[in-house]
Amino acid sequence: MSVYLDFEEPLKALEEQIVQTKEIGENTGVDMADKIKALEKKLQEKTKEIFSSLTPWQRVQLSRHPDRPYTLAYINAVSDNTFQELHGDRNVKDDKAMVGGFGLLDGETVMFIGQQKGINTKMRQYRNFGMPNPEGYRKALRLMKLAEKFDKPIVTFIDTPGAFPGLEAEERGQGEAIARNIYEMMRLKVPVICIIIGEGASGGALGIGVGDRVVMLENTWYSVISPESCSSILWRSWDYKEIAADALKLTSVDMKKNKLVDDVITEPLNGAHRSQEEIFQSVKSYLKTTIGELKSIKAEDRINERIDKFCKMGVWE
Repeated sequence: MSVYLDFEEPLKALEEQIVQTKEIGENTGVDMADKIKALEKKLQEKTKEIFSSLTPWQRVQLSRHPDRPYTLAYINAVSDNTFQELHGDRNVKDDKAMVGGFGLLDGETVMFIGQQKGINTKMRQYRNFGMPNPEGYRKALRLMKLAEKFDKPIVTFIDTPGAFPGLEAEERGQGEAIARNIYEMMRLKVPVICIIIGEGASGGALGIGVGDRVVMLENTWYSVISPESCSSILWRSWDYKEIAADALKLTSVDMKKNKLVDDVITEPLNGAHRSQEEIFQSVKSYLKTTIGELKSIKAEDRINERIDKFCKMGVWE
């Protein structure tokens, strides 16, 4: 059963009307085609009206929508189910919040890495709600180095509310693990593409977020802090999260405007959570084109461009 956010309620009402009208037609034998067509047109117009004027907070809500596809769904879709997951950081354990392995993208081997959230309560606990521990970032780095060894491009999918903030994570060096990844990703000799598919929060996202191309899906967010946390720090309450979301400039439009991401992948009109196959094809098409472009650039030039891009961020003249 589909989940509807508060601002999607008008769409739910129209979809229910369409279903009821179809049932009436089937049960009574009355031709309801014109009525159904009118309702479908109204639904399309209402969808366009709602999704063309989303607030930053509404985009944050969409990025967390439970029906939105997660990392493994994207990996399996773009690799045509050829993905072979690799496990462990060869040090502590296998972090289930971070997944990675090789897969084929139209016959070309690619290293896919990303944060995975659970699709139900049991799986969310198993995946630690998509919040990696230090061993998750160390596993990611091990896989990146493996891809570099065999000269294979790297694609990372970012979707995390943040790195795990627990005491045991800090004891095992959470900050060092993320910093090491940022440092090492700057110097990888293979093409690196990072795609924010949901939430891109703070260092948790940056730990796998340094690449030649950093891309956001349309209804995602990328920021140093979540709107709720920002609101609780500034106003000692979550009640101002909508104001915080607007002030943080965390949407794909703002991030592209401020040159903090390279591209934005447009989502289907009704969002990635309603048209999953369509967004999978958009992401796959983008990856194929961009990997081809990056492979045509010499490794040394790619690294220099990557470093220059990140060094320019935050410079104010």
